[in-house]
Amino acid sequence: MKIEVGAKIPEINLRDHNDEEITLDKFEGKNVLLSFHPLAWTSVCRNQMQALEDNYKEFEKNNTVPIGISVDPVPSKRAWAENIGLKNLKLASDFWPHGEFASKLGIFIEEKGISGRVNILVNDQGKVLWIKEYDIPELPDINEVLTAVKNN
Repeated sequence: MKIEVGAKIPEINLRDHNDEEITLDKFEGKNVLLSFHPLAWTSVCRNQMQALEDNYKEFEKNNTVPIGISVDPVPSKRAWAENIGLKNLKLASDFWPHGEFASKLGIFIEEKGISGRVNILVNDQGKVLWIKEYDIPELPDINEVLTAVKNN
């Protein structure tokens, strides 16, 4: 079953590309955009993460922290963040247990071993405010994402 607006997400306990822990309590008083992308090192995923990075100040203005999430391991996320020039955006690893967080949200694609391409906006209590799922090859419209962030 896929997570829906109004539902509470399961507890987040992931590591980012700097091997720092990511939990919702670290973002008290802020909304969090969980931006799932299938795999690092692919062009659409790169463009998705760079759009978040390029608009980071806009997210901050709207009291929101964007986080990119995929099943890639931390060392791969670190190298990718450096390769694509990320300075602000956190890239979280849902590597082990493989895709566990995406599975709990109902967005893990078992036969491919990846998450779907999904944006989930939650408040600091984990309540889903907005969600949008995309076809794997589709780049999320950053203006649509920013509108959702502004309206929540």
